[in-house]
Amino acid sequence: MDGAEVQRLGAECAEGLPGTVLEHPFGPDWDVHKVRGKVFMLVTEVTGEPLVILKSAPDEASALRQQYAEITPGYHMNKKHWITLHGGGALEPGLVEELVTDSYRLVVAGLPKAQQPVDPASYAHSSRRAARHT
Repeated sequence: MDGAEVQRLGAECAEGLPGTVLEHPFGPDWDVHKVRGKVFMLVTEVTGEPLVILKSAPDEASALRQQYAEITPGYHMNKKHWITLHGGGALEPGLVEELVTDSYRLVVAGLPKAQQPVDPASYAHSSRRAARHT
């Protein structure tokens, strides 16, 4: 998938997640996807290439960066907790959707229980994560 496809797929996935909104607090060059006011995905081309920036558990982020050349530390974000997706041949639609959903779940898990639109422990839990680490 090229970068524009990664962005399109990420945005489609984010729009289908409960309690999310799209905002532009940094101007029109940044699509900021939030759940209950907390950022879980950023989409931009400010670097000259299409990027999708997602929250990730530190151990997962490290493993993903080692496994995929198209996944790098989070652009303008905490490098330990965020990743950036670039277009490239190894990224598949299922992986992009999984990473967007995982980012959403991580942010939801940090919200007070009363504000959580879903149970992050069970919402869209993927068996692919377990398969990747075996």
